[in-house]
Amino acid sequence: MDLNYFAHETAVIDDNCIIGDHTKIWHFSHIMPNCKIGNKCNIGQNVVVSPDVVLGDNVKVQNNVSIYTGVECEDDVFLGPSMVFTNVINPRSAVIRKDEYKKTIVKKGASIGANATIICGNDIGEFALIGAGSVVTKEVLPYALVVGNPSKQIGWISEYGHRLEFNDQNIAICPESNDRYELKNNRVKKQ
Repeated sequence: MDLNYFAHETAVIDDNCIIGDHTKIWHFSHIMPNCKIGNKCNIGQNVVVSPDVVLGDNVKVQNNVSIYTGVECEDDVFLGPSMVFTNVINPRSAVIRKDEYKKTIVKKGASIGANATIICGNDIGEFALIGAGSVVTKEVLPYALVVGNPSKQIGWISEYGHRLEFNDQNIAICPESNDRYELKNNRVKKQ
């Protein structure tokens, strides 16, 4: 059978997984049953992708990341080194809570920094940027820049990853792409 993706010989891919074209899965990573991984993804070394996880196209997963059941990442998401998702609010070793997994969606283009933790049930908005080491305990708005433990929004970010500075008409221009953004009712929208 011809594979349209690359998996290092030390990677483990369980049954019933769908893996998209041109995806790369590196050393010592484990893709557990029933996962769906899109096209052109890069799964770094020592990554765990738990059962039923869905990753869109062009998702970049850096080394030592744990993606637990209940997580869905849309297209173009970046997961930084050693970041982690949770899937149960109150885990206990002696209490089975598999029927209590909470869903977490990371929307298109969002980036999560190294060593960040995403507490389950808190969606990450489109193109948001979560700073390294942050602990996300509530929903993150699209284009939001959040940092800290617990994380706090400190500004807005462009699709190219530049901090947005809004003028007195609530318009900001990305210095790299020249795209225009509008801030209205505490929401950012690309014009």
